[in-house]
Amino acid sequence: MLRSLDIRDMLIIDRLELEFQPGLNVLTGETGAGKSILLDSLGFVLGWRGRADLVRTGAAQGEVTAVFDLPKGHDAEEVLAELGMDTDDGELILRRVNTADGRKTAWVNDRRVSGDVLRRLSDVLVELHGQHDDRGLLNPRGHRLLLDAFGGVAPLLETSRGAWKALSAARKALAEAETRQSALKSEEEFLRHAVGELDALNPEPGEEAKLDAERRLMQSAEKIAGDVAKAHQALSYDGGEGMLTDALKWLEGASDRADGRLDAAIDALGRALNELAEAQAGVEDCIEALQFNPHELERVEERLFAIRGLARKHNVLPDELGSFADGLREKLAALDGGEGDLAKLGKVVRDAESAYDAAAMALTEARMKAAQELDAMMGRELAPLKMERAVFATEITPGEPGPEGCDAVAFTVATNPGAPAGPLNKIASGGELSRFLLALKVCLTRDQTGVTMIFDEIDRGVGGATADAVGRRLKALSDEGQVLVVTHSPQVAALGGHHWRVAKRVEAGMTLSEVTPLDADNRIDELARMLSGDTITEAAREAARALLAR
Repeated sequence: MLRSLDIRDMLIIDRLELEFQPGLNVLTGETGAGKSILLDSLGFVLGWRGRADLVRTGAAQGEVTAVFDLPKGHDAEEVLAELGMDTDDGELILRRVNTADGRKTAWVNDRRVSGDVLRRLSDVLVELHGQHDDRGLLNPRGHRLLLDAFGGVAPLLETSRGAWKALSAARKALAEAETRQSALKSEEEFLRHAVGELDALNPEPGEEAKLDAERRLMQSAEKIAGDVAKAHQALSYDGGEGMLTDALKWLEGASDRADGRLDAAIDALGRALNELAEAQAGVEDCIEALQFNPHELERVEERLFAIRGLARKHNVLPDELGSFADGLREKLAALDGGEGDLAKLGKVVRDAESAYDAAAMALTEARMKAAQELDAMMGRELAPLKMERAVFATEITPGEPGPEGCDAVAFTVATNPGAPAGPLNKIASGGELSRFLLALKVCLTRDQTGVTMIFDEIDRGVGGATADAVGRRLKALSDEGQVLVVTHSPQVAALGGHHWRVAKRVEAGMTLSEVTPLDADNRIDELARMLSGDTITEAAREAARALLAR
């Protein structure tokens, strides 16, 4: 329940403090007196998007504070819990400041919050409704959401959303697999030919470098073979080794009589003979390596050129041909197994479609049931509002499938028997529309507790007995909680449990708005003004007393 509203320097309000009560709270006053400013200020502190120029001329900033009493278990507690806040004392204080340069700052129980937090709280604290409702009652695109809230189908909606998500994912996976399969199909001929070439050649890592070295050696063999052969002959057959051997033998024979003077020379000759033997072996190995078959050079060159040619063809390094071939084989394996994968993914899609269809059907059936209940309840609500011959119907037709099912929902009305039904905002006149919206608001908020309902000129376009019927329905609605009504109808105003008058005053050349709580006598005068205009007659006062006496 809204307990108080404190407004400072907003539009034409300099300072205003209002204490609201349970039941039906009525605000009246002449057009332009500032009643809408009260609602603009309340909307501002609740985070609603509205006019930007709210700060009073000449003021540095405007400020609005709203205090709510929350019963235990109120829906606002869930929002507060997410912020790490509690309301053990059952009091919720919202405060918001708007500076002259447009900056806005908000607090909840003295903790700074964003405008989004205020809007989330406002959804469970206040319901604003007027003849030109801005909460979706007149917009067919919002009718499905309203019907779902009325029918309490949240669990079915979650199931439908989950089924749609699974179906969307399955369809995406199938589409991606089909795209990949199509791409592989388009290059199948190339893949099979390339893999055949690579398999036939079967290159190994490092083979290109090895073949290149062999080729270079064989190409240079003829040039160096002669010199190597001469060196081998000189080392082996020209007496070099024999002479060194003889010299070593002679020195070893004389060493016993040389008193060690020949030991160094003998050791050196031994090492020389060993080095000579190693050199002979190296030369012999080279001679053996240089002995090649010209056909072998041709074979090495052909394979070397084939490896390099395939590497250029596929734009890879020669040593990468093996891994490249593995990649092509993987693509072929995917192509060969793709049809089976597509069949599996197709089954996943069909299963997901069946699950979604079942979830959507359950949602449709629940909406049908809720629509019947809403239509019957609307019939009962319209009768006391002097519209017992009008027919309200909730139409459910097939719509585009989506996360919330595949239903299109629209509220339609027929104002007279035999008249065609049509959209709510096109068929009903101004006065009829007010009553339709009042009845619809009552039905759609049947399970809400602790919510302050605000009706902004909901009685516009009606008078007499019809206005009295609207007022009585508002009074009955207020018996279950708190209702604030901005009205120009004396019949409605007379039924209020608490009455405020909004008026203008001029102070120091500036127009300001003030709100005054009315006692019994002042209330009679206000009702009389509403009945007769600026000139209040005794007859008007008597009529006002008669209205209050009801």
